[in-house]
Amino acid sequence: MRRSLPGGYELDDDRRRLDIDVVHGYIRDSSYWAKGRSRETMEAAIAGSARVIGLYAPDRSLAGFLRVISDSTTYAYLADVFVLEQHRGRGLGAELVREAVDSEPWRRMSWHLRTSDAHKLYEKFGFHRPSKRSLER
Repeated sequence: MRRSLPGGYELDDDRRRLDIDVVHGYIRDSSYWAKGRSRETMEAAIAGSARVIGLYAPDRSLAGFLRVISDSTTYAYLADVFVLEQHRGRGLGAELVREAVDSEPWRRMSWHLRTSDAHKLYEKFGFHRPSKRSLER
């Protein structure tokens, strides 16, 4: 899948295109959910994910990322979602999530995630707050 977005941005689920240095750097240094995660762990997490989606800036650099943990049939978990700060405020995070949860065959899955922020973003896609940190769709 490759999908063009306004402003020259692009979504792509080709794992070979990912800049693992950028993904790992953000997760390790800037995330609240996996601060300090090793590169080895990040690489294994990506390899073990059913799907990964990169968000690419007009200059083709990585601007955002998410991964999907799933049995690829009934259950899916949204993980490691981020948009780099300099690319925020353009609706790109919503497009990342939309691509993950609303495209076939993914839209038929039971979706889950844990988050402490961005609840408004996820609620746009049908996620509900069953507990303080978990959201289900």
